[in-house]
Amino acid sequence: MTEQTRIASTFGALKAAGHLAFMPFITAGDPDMAATLDVIRELGSRGVDLIEVGFPYSDPIADGPVIQASYTRALDNGLHVNDIFDGVASLPTADLPPLVAMASYALLFRRGVEEFVKRAVEAGFAGFIIPDLPADEAEEVGKIVRANGADLVQLISPMTPQERALGILKASSGFVYCISVAGTTGVRDDLPPELNEQLNWLRTQTDLPLAVGFGIKGPEQVDILRDAADGVIVGSAIVRLMEGLGEAGASNATVLAEIGAFAESMVQATRKK
Repeated sequence: MTEQTRIASTFGALKAAGHLAFMPFITAGDPDMAATLDVIRELGSRGVDLIEVGFPYSDPIADGPVIQASYTRALDNGLHVNDIFDGVASLPTADLPPLVAMASYALLFRRGVEEFVKRAVEAGFAGFIIPDLPADEAEEVGKIVRANGADLVQLISPMTPQERALGILKASSGFVYCISVAGTTGVRDDLPPELNEQLNWLRTQTDLPLAVGFGIKGPEQVDILRDAADGVIVGSAIVRLMEGLGEAGASNATVLAEIGAFAESMVQATRKK
């Protein structure tokens, strides 16, 4: 019997308890890795279920202006991929929620997919989201990821044809990242009404958990997803709070507390019956 991954175990336990998963997204290295590690610790202490860690890239796919700006700041400060690996490796990741690396395929290809995956898993990452992964590479990359005991999470958008979605599901593991709206990431006031229809169809095609991201604003949007999804992902709202960590005269302790309070409000929302 194949041993369950950390991500699969997390979603399994949440489902058994009747809860949704909450996964915040953060940008690695903004403003520096020390701050990033502080944020990961803070989020872990507030009970989040998974943490998505963005690897800054000069030409990000589908990221909105808030996350793009955070990537630019991190790269301008000289961040390298090894800095992320070394920083995460210094954390007690076994005692933290599963960390999921959001990384451009170009970063993996440049380093070598097998080497990148191996190094990331050794550092403590439990899964990978590769938004620009070519369809003809997905199966092979998935094999490499799973051989290292991790999961390859893939994205499905409202514009994904059903035939292509079936191929994406076949190469996915851990959970499916369901993009709630067409376009780029960013906070929105409403979620599109067709989202439930898409999620209901996906339910008939896969047993993988469905996590919804792009445009999730806060706790008030959790209820409309409760019966259709298994998890919610919030990125821009948290990255915007993280901007305060790099501001002159700002108190990092105060900013971390604000991030933690927001995360805790999301956790509480996902625990409601």
